Amino acid sequence: DVTEIEEKEAQAKQEEQIMKEQELSNLLHEKRYLKALGLAISLDRPHTVLTVVKAILKEPEGRRHLEENIVRLRKDQKEAVLAFLVTWNTNSRNCHEAQAVLETLLRHEAPDSLLQLSGIKSAVESLLPYT
Repeated sequence: DVTEIEEKEAQAKQEEQIMKEQELSNLLHEKRYLKALGLAISLDRPHTVLTVVKAILKEPEGRRHLEENIVRLRKDQKEAVLAFLVTWNTNSRNCHEAQAVLETLLRHEAPDSLLQLSGIKSAVESLLPYT
């Protein structure tokens, strides 16, 4: 019977998730946005990433801070953010944040590197009607 082992594994995963949530909350409170963005992306939480982006934009010189943080993301993280912003852009409450992130990506990424992002074609097709 492996039920007990499976329960312990599930409990360990849940505890790890709670620890990451707490760490994310602490990072936001400490205004360590790059680490918060990375953690939220790794947890695959589009809404949390949006919350981090909104927090950055509320700061004085928020656009500049947003640019600094988005530019420093890894390629796979930028791909995830691109996928998230497609969804954000469809909602009028979140479209401004989505457009700010999109503008940053378009300004700071060379066209060739943008074409290397997975899902760029479908993202552009999805963004066009709402942009």
